[in-house]
Amino acid sequence: MRLEGAVPAQVLDAVRAPFLAAGGVRLEAPIVQPLSLFLDLAGEAMRERLFIVQGPNGDEACLRPDFTILAAKAHIESADATGRYFYEGHAFRVAPPGAQRTEEFLQIGLEAFEQGDAAEADAAMTAIAWQAASAGGRDDLTLLLGDVGLFSALVDSLGLTPALATRLKRAFTSPRRLRAELDGARGLDPTPTKGGGRLAQLLAGLPEDEAALVLSEIWALAGIEPVGGRSAASIVHRLAERAASADAPCLTAAQADTVAAFLAIADSPPAALEAVSRLALTRGHALDAALNIWERRLAALCRLNVPADRMRLSTAFGRALGYYDGMLFEVRSTALGSDAPVAAGGRYDGLPARLGGNSASGAVGCVVRPGRAWTGGAA
Repeated sequence: MRLEGAVPAQVLDAVRAPFLAAGGVRLEAPIVQPLSLFLDLAGEAMRERLFIVQGPNGDEACLRPDFTILAAKAHIESADATGRYFYEGHAFRVAPPGAQRTEEFLQIGLEAFEQGDAAEADAAMTAIAWQAASAGGRDDLTLLLGDVGLFSALVDSLGLTPALATRLKRAFTSPRRLRAELDGARGLDPTPTKGGGRLAQLLAGLPEDEAALVLSEIWALAGIEPVGGRSAASIVHRLAERAASADAPCLTAAQADTVAAFLAIADSPPAALEAVSRLALTRGHALDAALNIWERRLAALCRLNVPADRMRLSTAFGRALGYYDGMLFEVRSTALGSDAPVAAGGRYDGLPARLGGNSASGAVGCVVRPGRAWTGGAA
């Protein structure tokens, strides 16, 4: 395992300073974490990026890939209505095939679970990340913005059936699935996948309790241990959801063209938002609200001295981590490239509820990689 190079103490202090100024309880989290915690929330696609190890009880575990989920879990356990959590520690991820990246690296971050104006909170968190990333000495930084919620609002403006709208929103973080939806509407994919092989289709066709028993028996006969700590009932439930979604109506060609045009928008934030507004087939409350929030968010970013000429809004920008449900951002360096962001963050209001907590407060956070912020660092 390769360890990211050390950052000079004075640079580390400068990168850390915006986080300390924002306040927060220091979060300490064990390096070894339950594998299922991350797969259930971030999605199965995360598995190939994790260092999988044997847990203390012999079950599958992983080395800590990041702190966001752990901060949400700690906040729930605190039973406090609101809270901020600062962390500084190493994270561990497997580099994609062929990528020249470190696999153990230092992160400094902040996660906030608070009520109040979401647009202002998003801007404040983004500004912290920008200040921290800039403190490393790079002068080639840009801020890429995106919004899962904006795509959801656009989908709601299309007048789709609830099942199709849900399926399309879930596909946003998977370019392959989203492309399949658009190709199917245009007749380019006459035999779309119906959600798995024959066994998956067979199980999806049974009542869930019966299907869970069948899957358990198959595991026992084959001597297979389920991965990630997932139960047969949990797997069967997901198969049933996927089957129901696959049977939903498809987009029309006109609707697919609108979605494709939306995903092609990448411009300065004001120009990008104007393009989104022109695309909408109907101006519903959700889209109007999303555009209004963006206007206030951008105004707040400028007040916090994030340079407007360094910002770019891409409507297709998303993240494979399945818990983000609102505004997203990455601070990028031209020298390092788009695959090595210096800082990143976003809003994930729904994550605490998925972990069994209270969803009354919002949730937004950011993280910076000091090893990338430093001009002497590597990708």
